[in-house]
Amino acid sequence: MNTFKQGRYSGYLRPISYVIDLTVINGLAIFYFFKDIDPILFVLVVSSAWVILSIASKFYEVYRYTREVTIFSLVLRQMILFTLIIFAFSGYHQQFNIAPKTVIKYVLLVFTFITVFKFAVYYLLQKYRVSFGGNYRNTVILGVNKKTLALENFFNKNPEYGYIHKKTFSFRDKKDVDLNVCFEYIKENAVDEIYCSISELSNTQIMEITDFADNNLKILKFLPDNKEIYSKKLKYEYYNYIPILSLRNIPLEDSVNQVIKRSFDIVFSSLVIVLVLSWLTPLIAILIKLESRGPVFFKQSRNGFNYKEFDCYKFRSMTPNNDAHLFQATKDDQRVTKVGKLLRKTSIDELPQFFNVLFGDMSVVGPRPHMVSHTSIYAKRIDKFMVRHFVKPGITGLAQISGFRGEIETDKDIIGRVKYDIFYIENWSLLLDLRIIVRTFLNAIKGDEKAY
Repeated sequence: MNTFKQGRYSGYLRPISYVIDLTVINGLAIFYFFKDIDPILFVLVVSSAWVILSIASKFYEVYRYTREVTIFSLVLRQMILFTLIIFAFSGYHQQFNIAPKTVIKYVLLVFTFITVFKFAVYYLLQKYRVSFGGNYRNTVILGVNKKTLALENFFNKNPEYGYIHKKTFSFRDKKDVDLNVCFEYIKENAVDEIYCSISELSNTQIMEITDFADNNLKILKFLPDNKEIYSKKLKYEYYNYIPILSLRNIPLEDSVNQVIKRSFDIVFSSLVIVLVLSWLTPLIAILIKLESRGPVFFKQSRNGFNYKEFDCYKFRSMTPNNDAHLFQATKDDQRVTKVGKLLRKTSIDELPQFFNVLFGDMSVVGPRPHMVSHTSIYAKRIDKFMVRHFVKPGITGLAQISGFRGEIETDKDIIGRVKYDIFYIENWSLLLDLRIIVRTFLNAIKGDEKAY
């Protein structure tokens, strides 16, 4: 009921999207690609399969705050699964003589139309909210702290998401809070969504607010407490009828995701080794040897998955020295050779690590591994540092493209790196990996001020 109230019609978008997508799917099949099939049979089977698949994959669960990369992920997953359905249909009904090449062309065209429509609606709604003030939600926030102020700032500075923030209530003294004043304001100003800071309210007050929201058809959402378990990304499960919260959900613990990521690592690293390192390595080796004596490759022990040590390979960028395994390179480091400066600036010195990826010690994308001596120090000093070892380390990572690469000058640098690494571990997707790889490549071309 709440979806369609107060003159906003976004609740109709999902059924309209179903109708348009099914029209595209069946129209292209019957009138363009598969003219010899039984149209009634195709429409019934494929339409039912599409609806069931969409519900299972949450294909139409795109909200105003959904990121574009998430939409791309939904489209990609839906396309792969739908392709399997069409192949299964053609295989079962061989009398229709549907060629595999035709199926591929059909699926690609179908998803071209669906993707264009999906993003057109997404961006047109944003434009509609900004230009005409429609498709909006009135909001209030209960509690004032750093997180609620950041949320208020988000509402005010991002009109394309369609939130009109009405008021933030401060509860400095939890005992003397009169929630009835808040409730009256919410009713009088037609507030749609209530955001509560858990840390600013008592359990009794949270129950009162929950009852009010339920009885008045208001959407209620909570901001986690910085200090408590609620600040984690929790996984909610049932053991029979008993609700269980898991501290951290790691997508790469799923066997399917492991196969996807490992397959991508093997293919990507093999391509780099064959197409780039096969001819680049001899050239780099000559340059390194001409400038200084010593090996072409530099080998260093680092901690990887499950804290296991492995030998990480790089092109040697320094003169041979006894401190290489103890101290990071610093700005204007005298140990770095002239060739080494170029290698480090362009990140070419990291390319041999694609062999580490092929051997299974590393991944193309993941938390960057540290020297063993540094890992033991940070593990004792930096909270949650060891979480990084739940997955394989990477040649590049989310922290590296977010400004936390290179030398660690203060604890702030390593804390920021850990923060992004944990976000990556908890939110991994193949599309996120691809985005990080593209950003890394662009940063290597334009140069990174911390690459020295």
